[in-house]
Amino acid sequence: MVRTAVVLVSGGLDSATILAVAKSQGFKCYGISFDYGQRHRAELDAAHRVAGALGAVEHRVMSIDLAAFGGSALTDLSIAVPEGVPDPGVVADEIPVTYVPARNTVFLSLALAWAEVLGARDIFIGVNAVDYSGYPDCRPEFVAAFEKLANLATRAGVEGEPFSIHTPLIDLSKADIIREGHRLGVDYGMTVSCYQPTDDGAACGRCDSCRLRAEGFVAADVVDPTRYQRS
Repeated sequence: MVRTAVVLVSGGLDSATILAVAKSQGFKCYGISFDYGQRHRAELDAAHRVAGALGAVEHRVMSIDLAAFGGSALTDLSIAVPEGVPDPGVVADEIPVTYVPARNTVFLSLALAWAEVLGARDIFIGVNAVDYSGYPDCRPEFVAAFEKLANLATRAGVEGEPFSIHTPLIDLSKADIIREGHRLGVDYGMTVSCYQPTDDGAACGRCDSCRLRAEGFVAADVVDPTRYQRS
């Protein structure tokens, strides 16, 4: 029997890879994205492309207004997106301003609701605890805690049909993620990872997300298809 999964699709490199991984494992995939008040819509356009190209059965975009709370450079235009390359080997001891308060908790909760309605018991999310920016909701401890919550808070869970939160990228470097996606035929040219792209998805090349992405392609020895803004 074919299993059904809900896959969080942001339009970025990691989420495209996670959708390809879920498909390769034989799951019938339903993609979910979020219009949450982020500073650009290019990633939503990318999410639509990714879901279509990688064969999602259905792709939904949920509208929620996290910008109403602010507190993040990704939802509050008065907070600048950090740019520049940090000193090699230096790990930030503070959570960056690009962290969106409770974002993955909210996203996973909505994905869980749809999964229960669909009869799916598997949810895929492309969080990563290696090449990431220090976000607390990308850690294995968070994922384990949410999975436990999911099985306490749902009818399916308490009736003996437990949910599983899949994070196959969580221990991979960005280069390893790119190699896996490349192996699975992912066209990374259709993805947008930049925190501040142009309306048509051209990357700034200066933010932390751009830096990690570019370094990943170099380390993976895979041609980088990213479109960058003209200086």
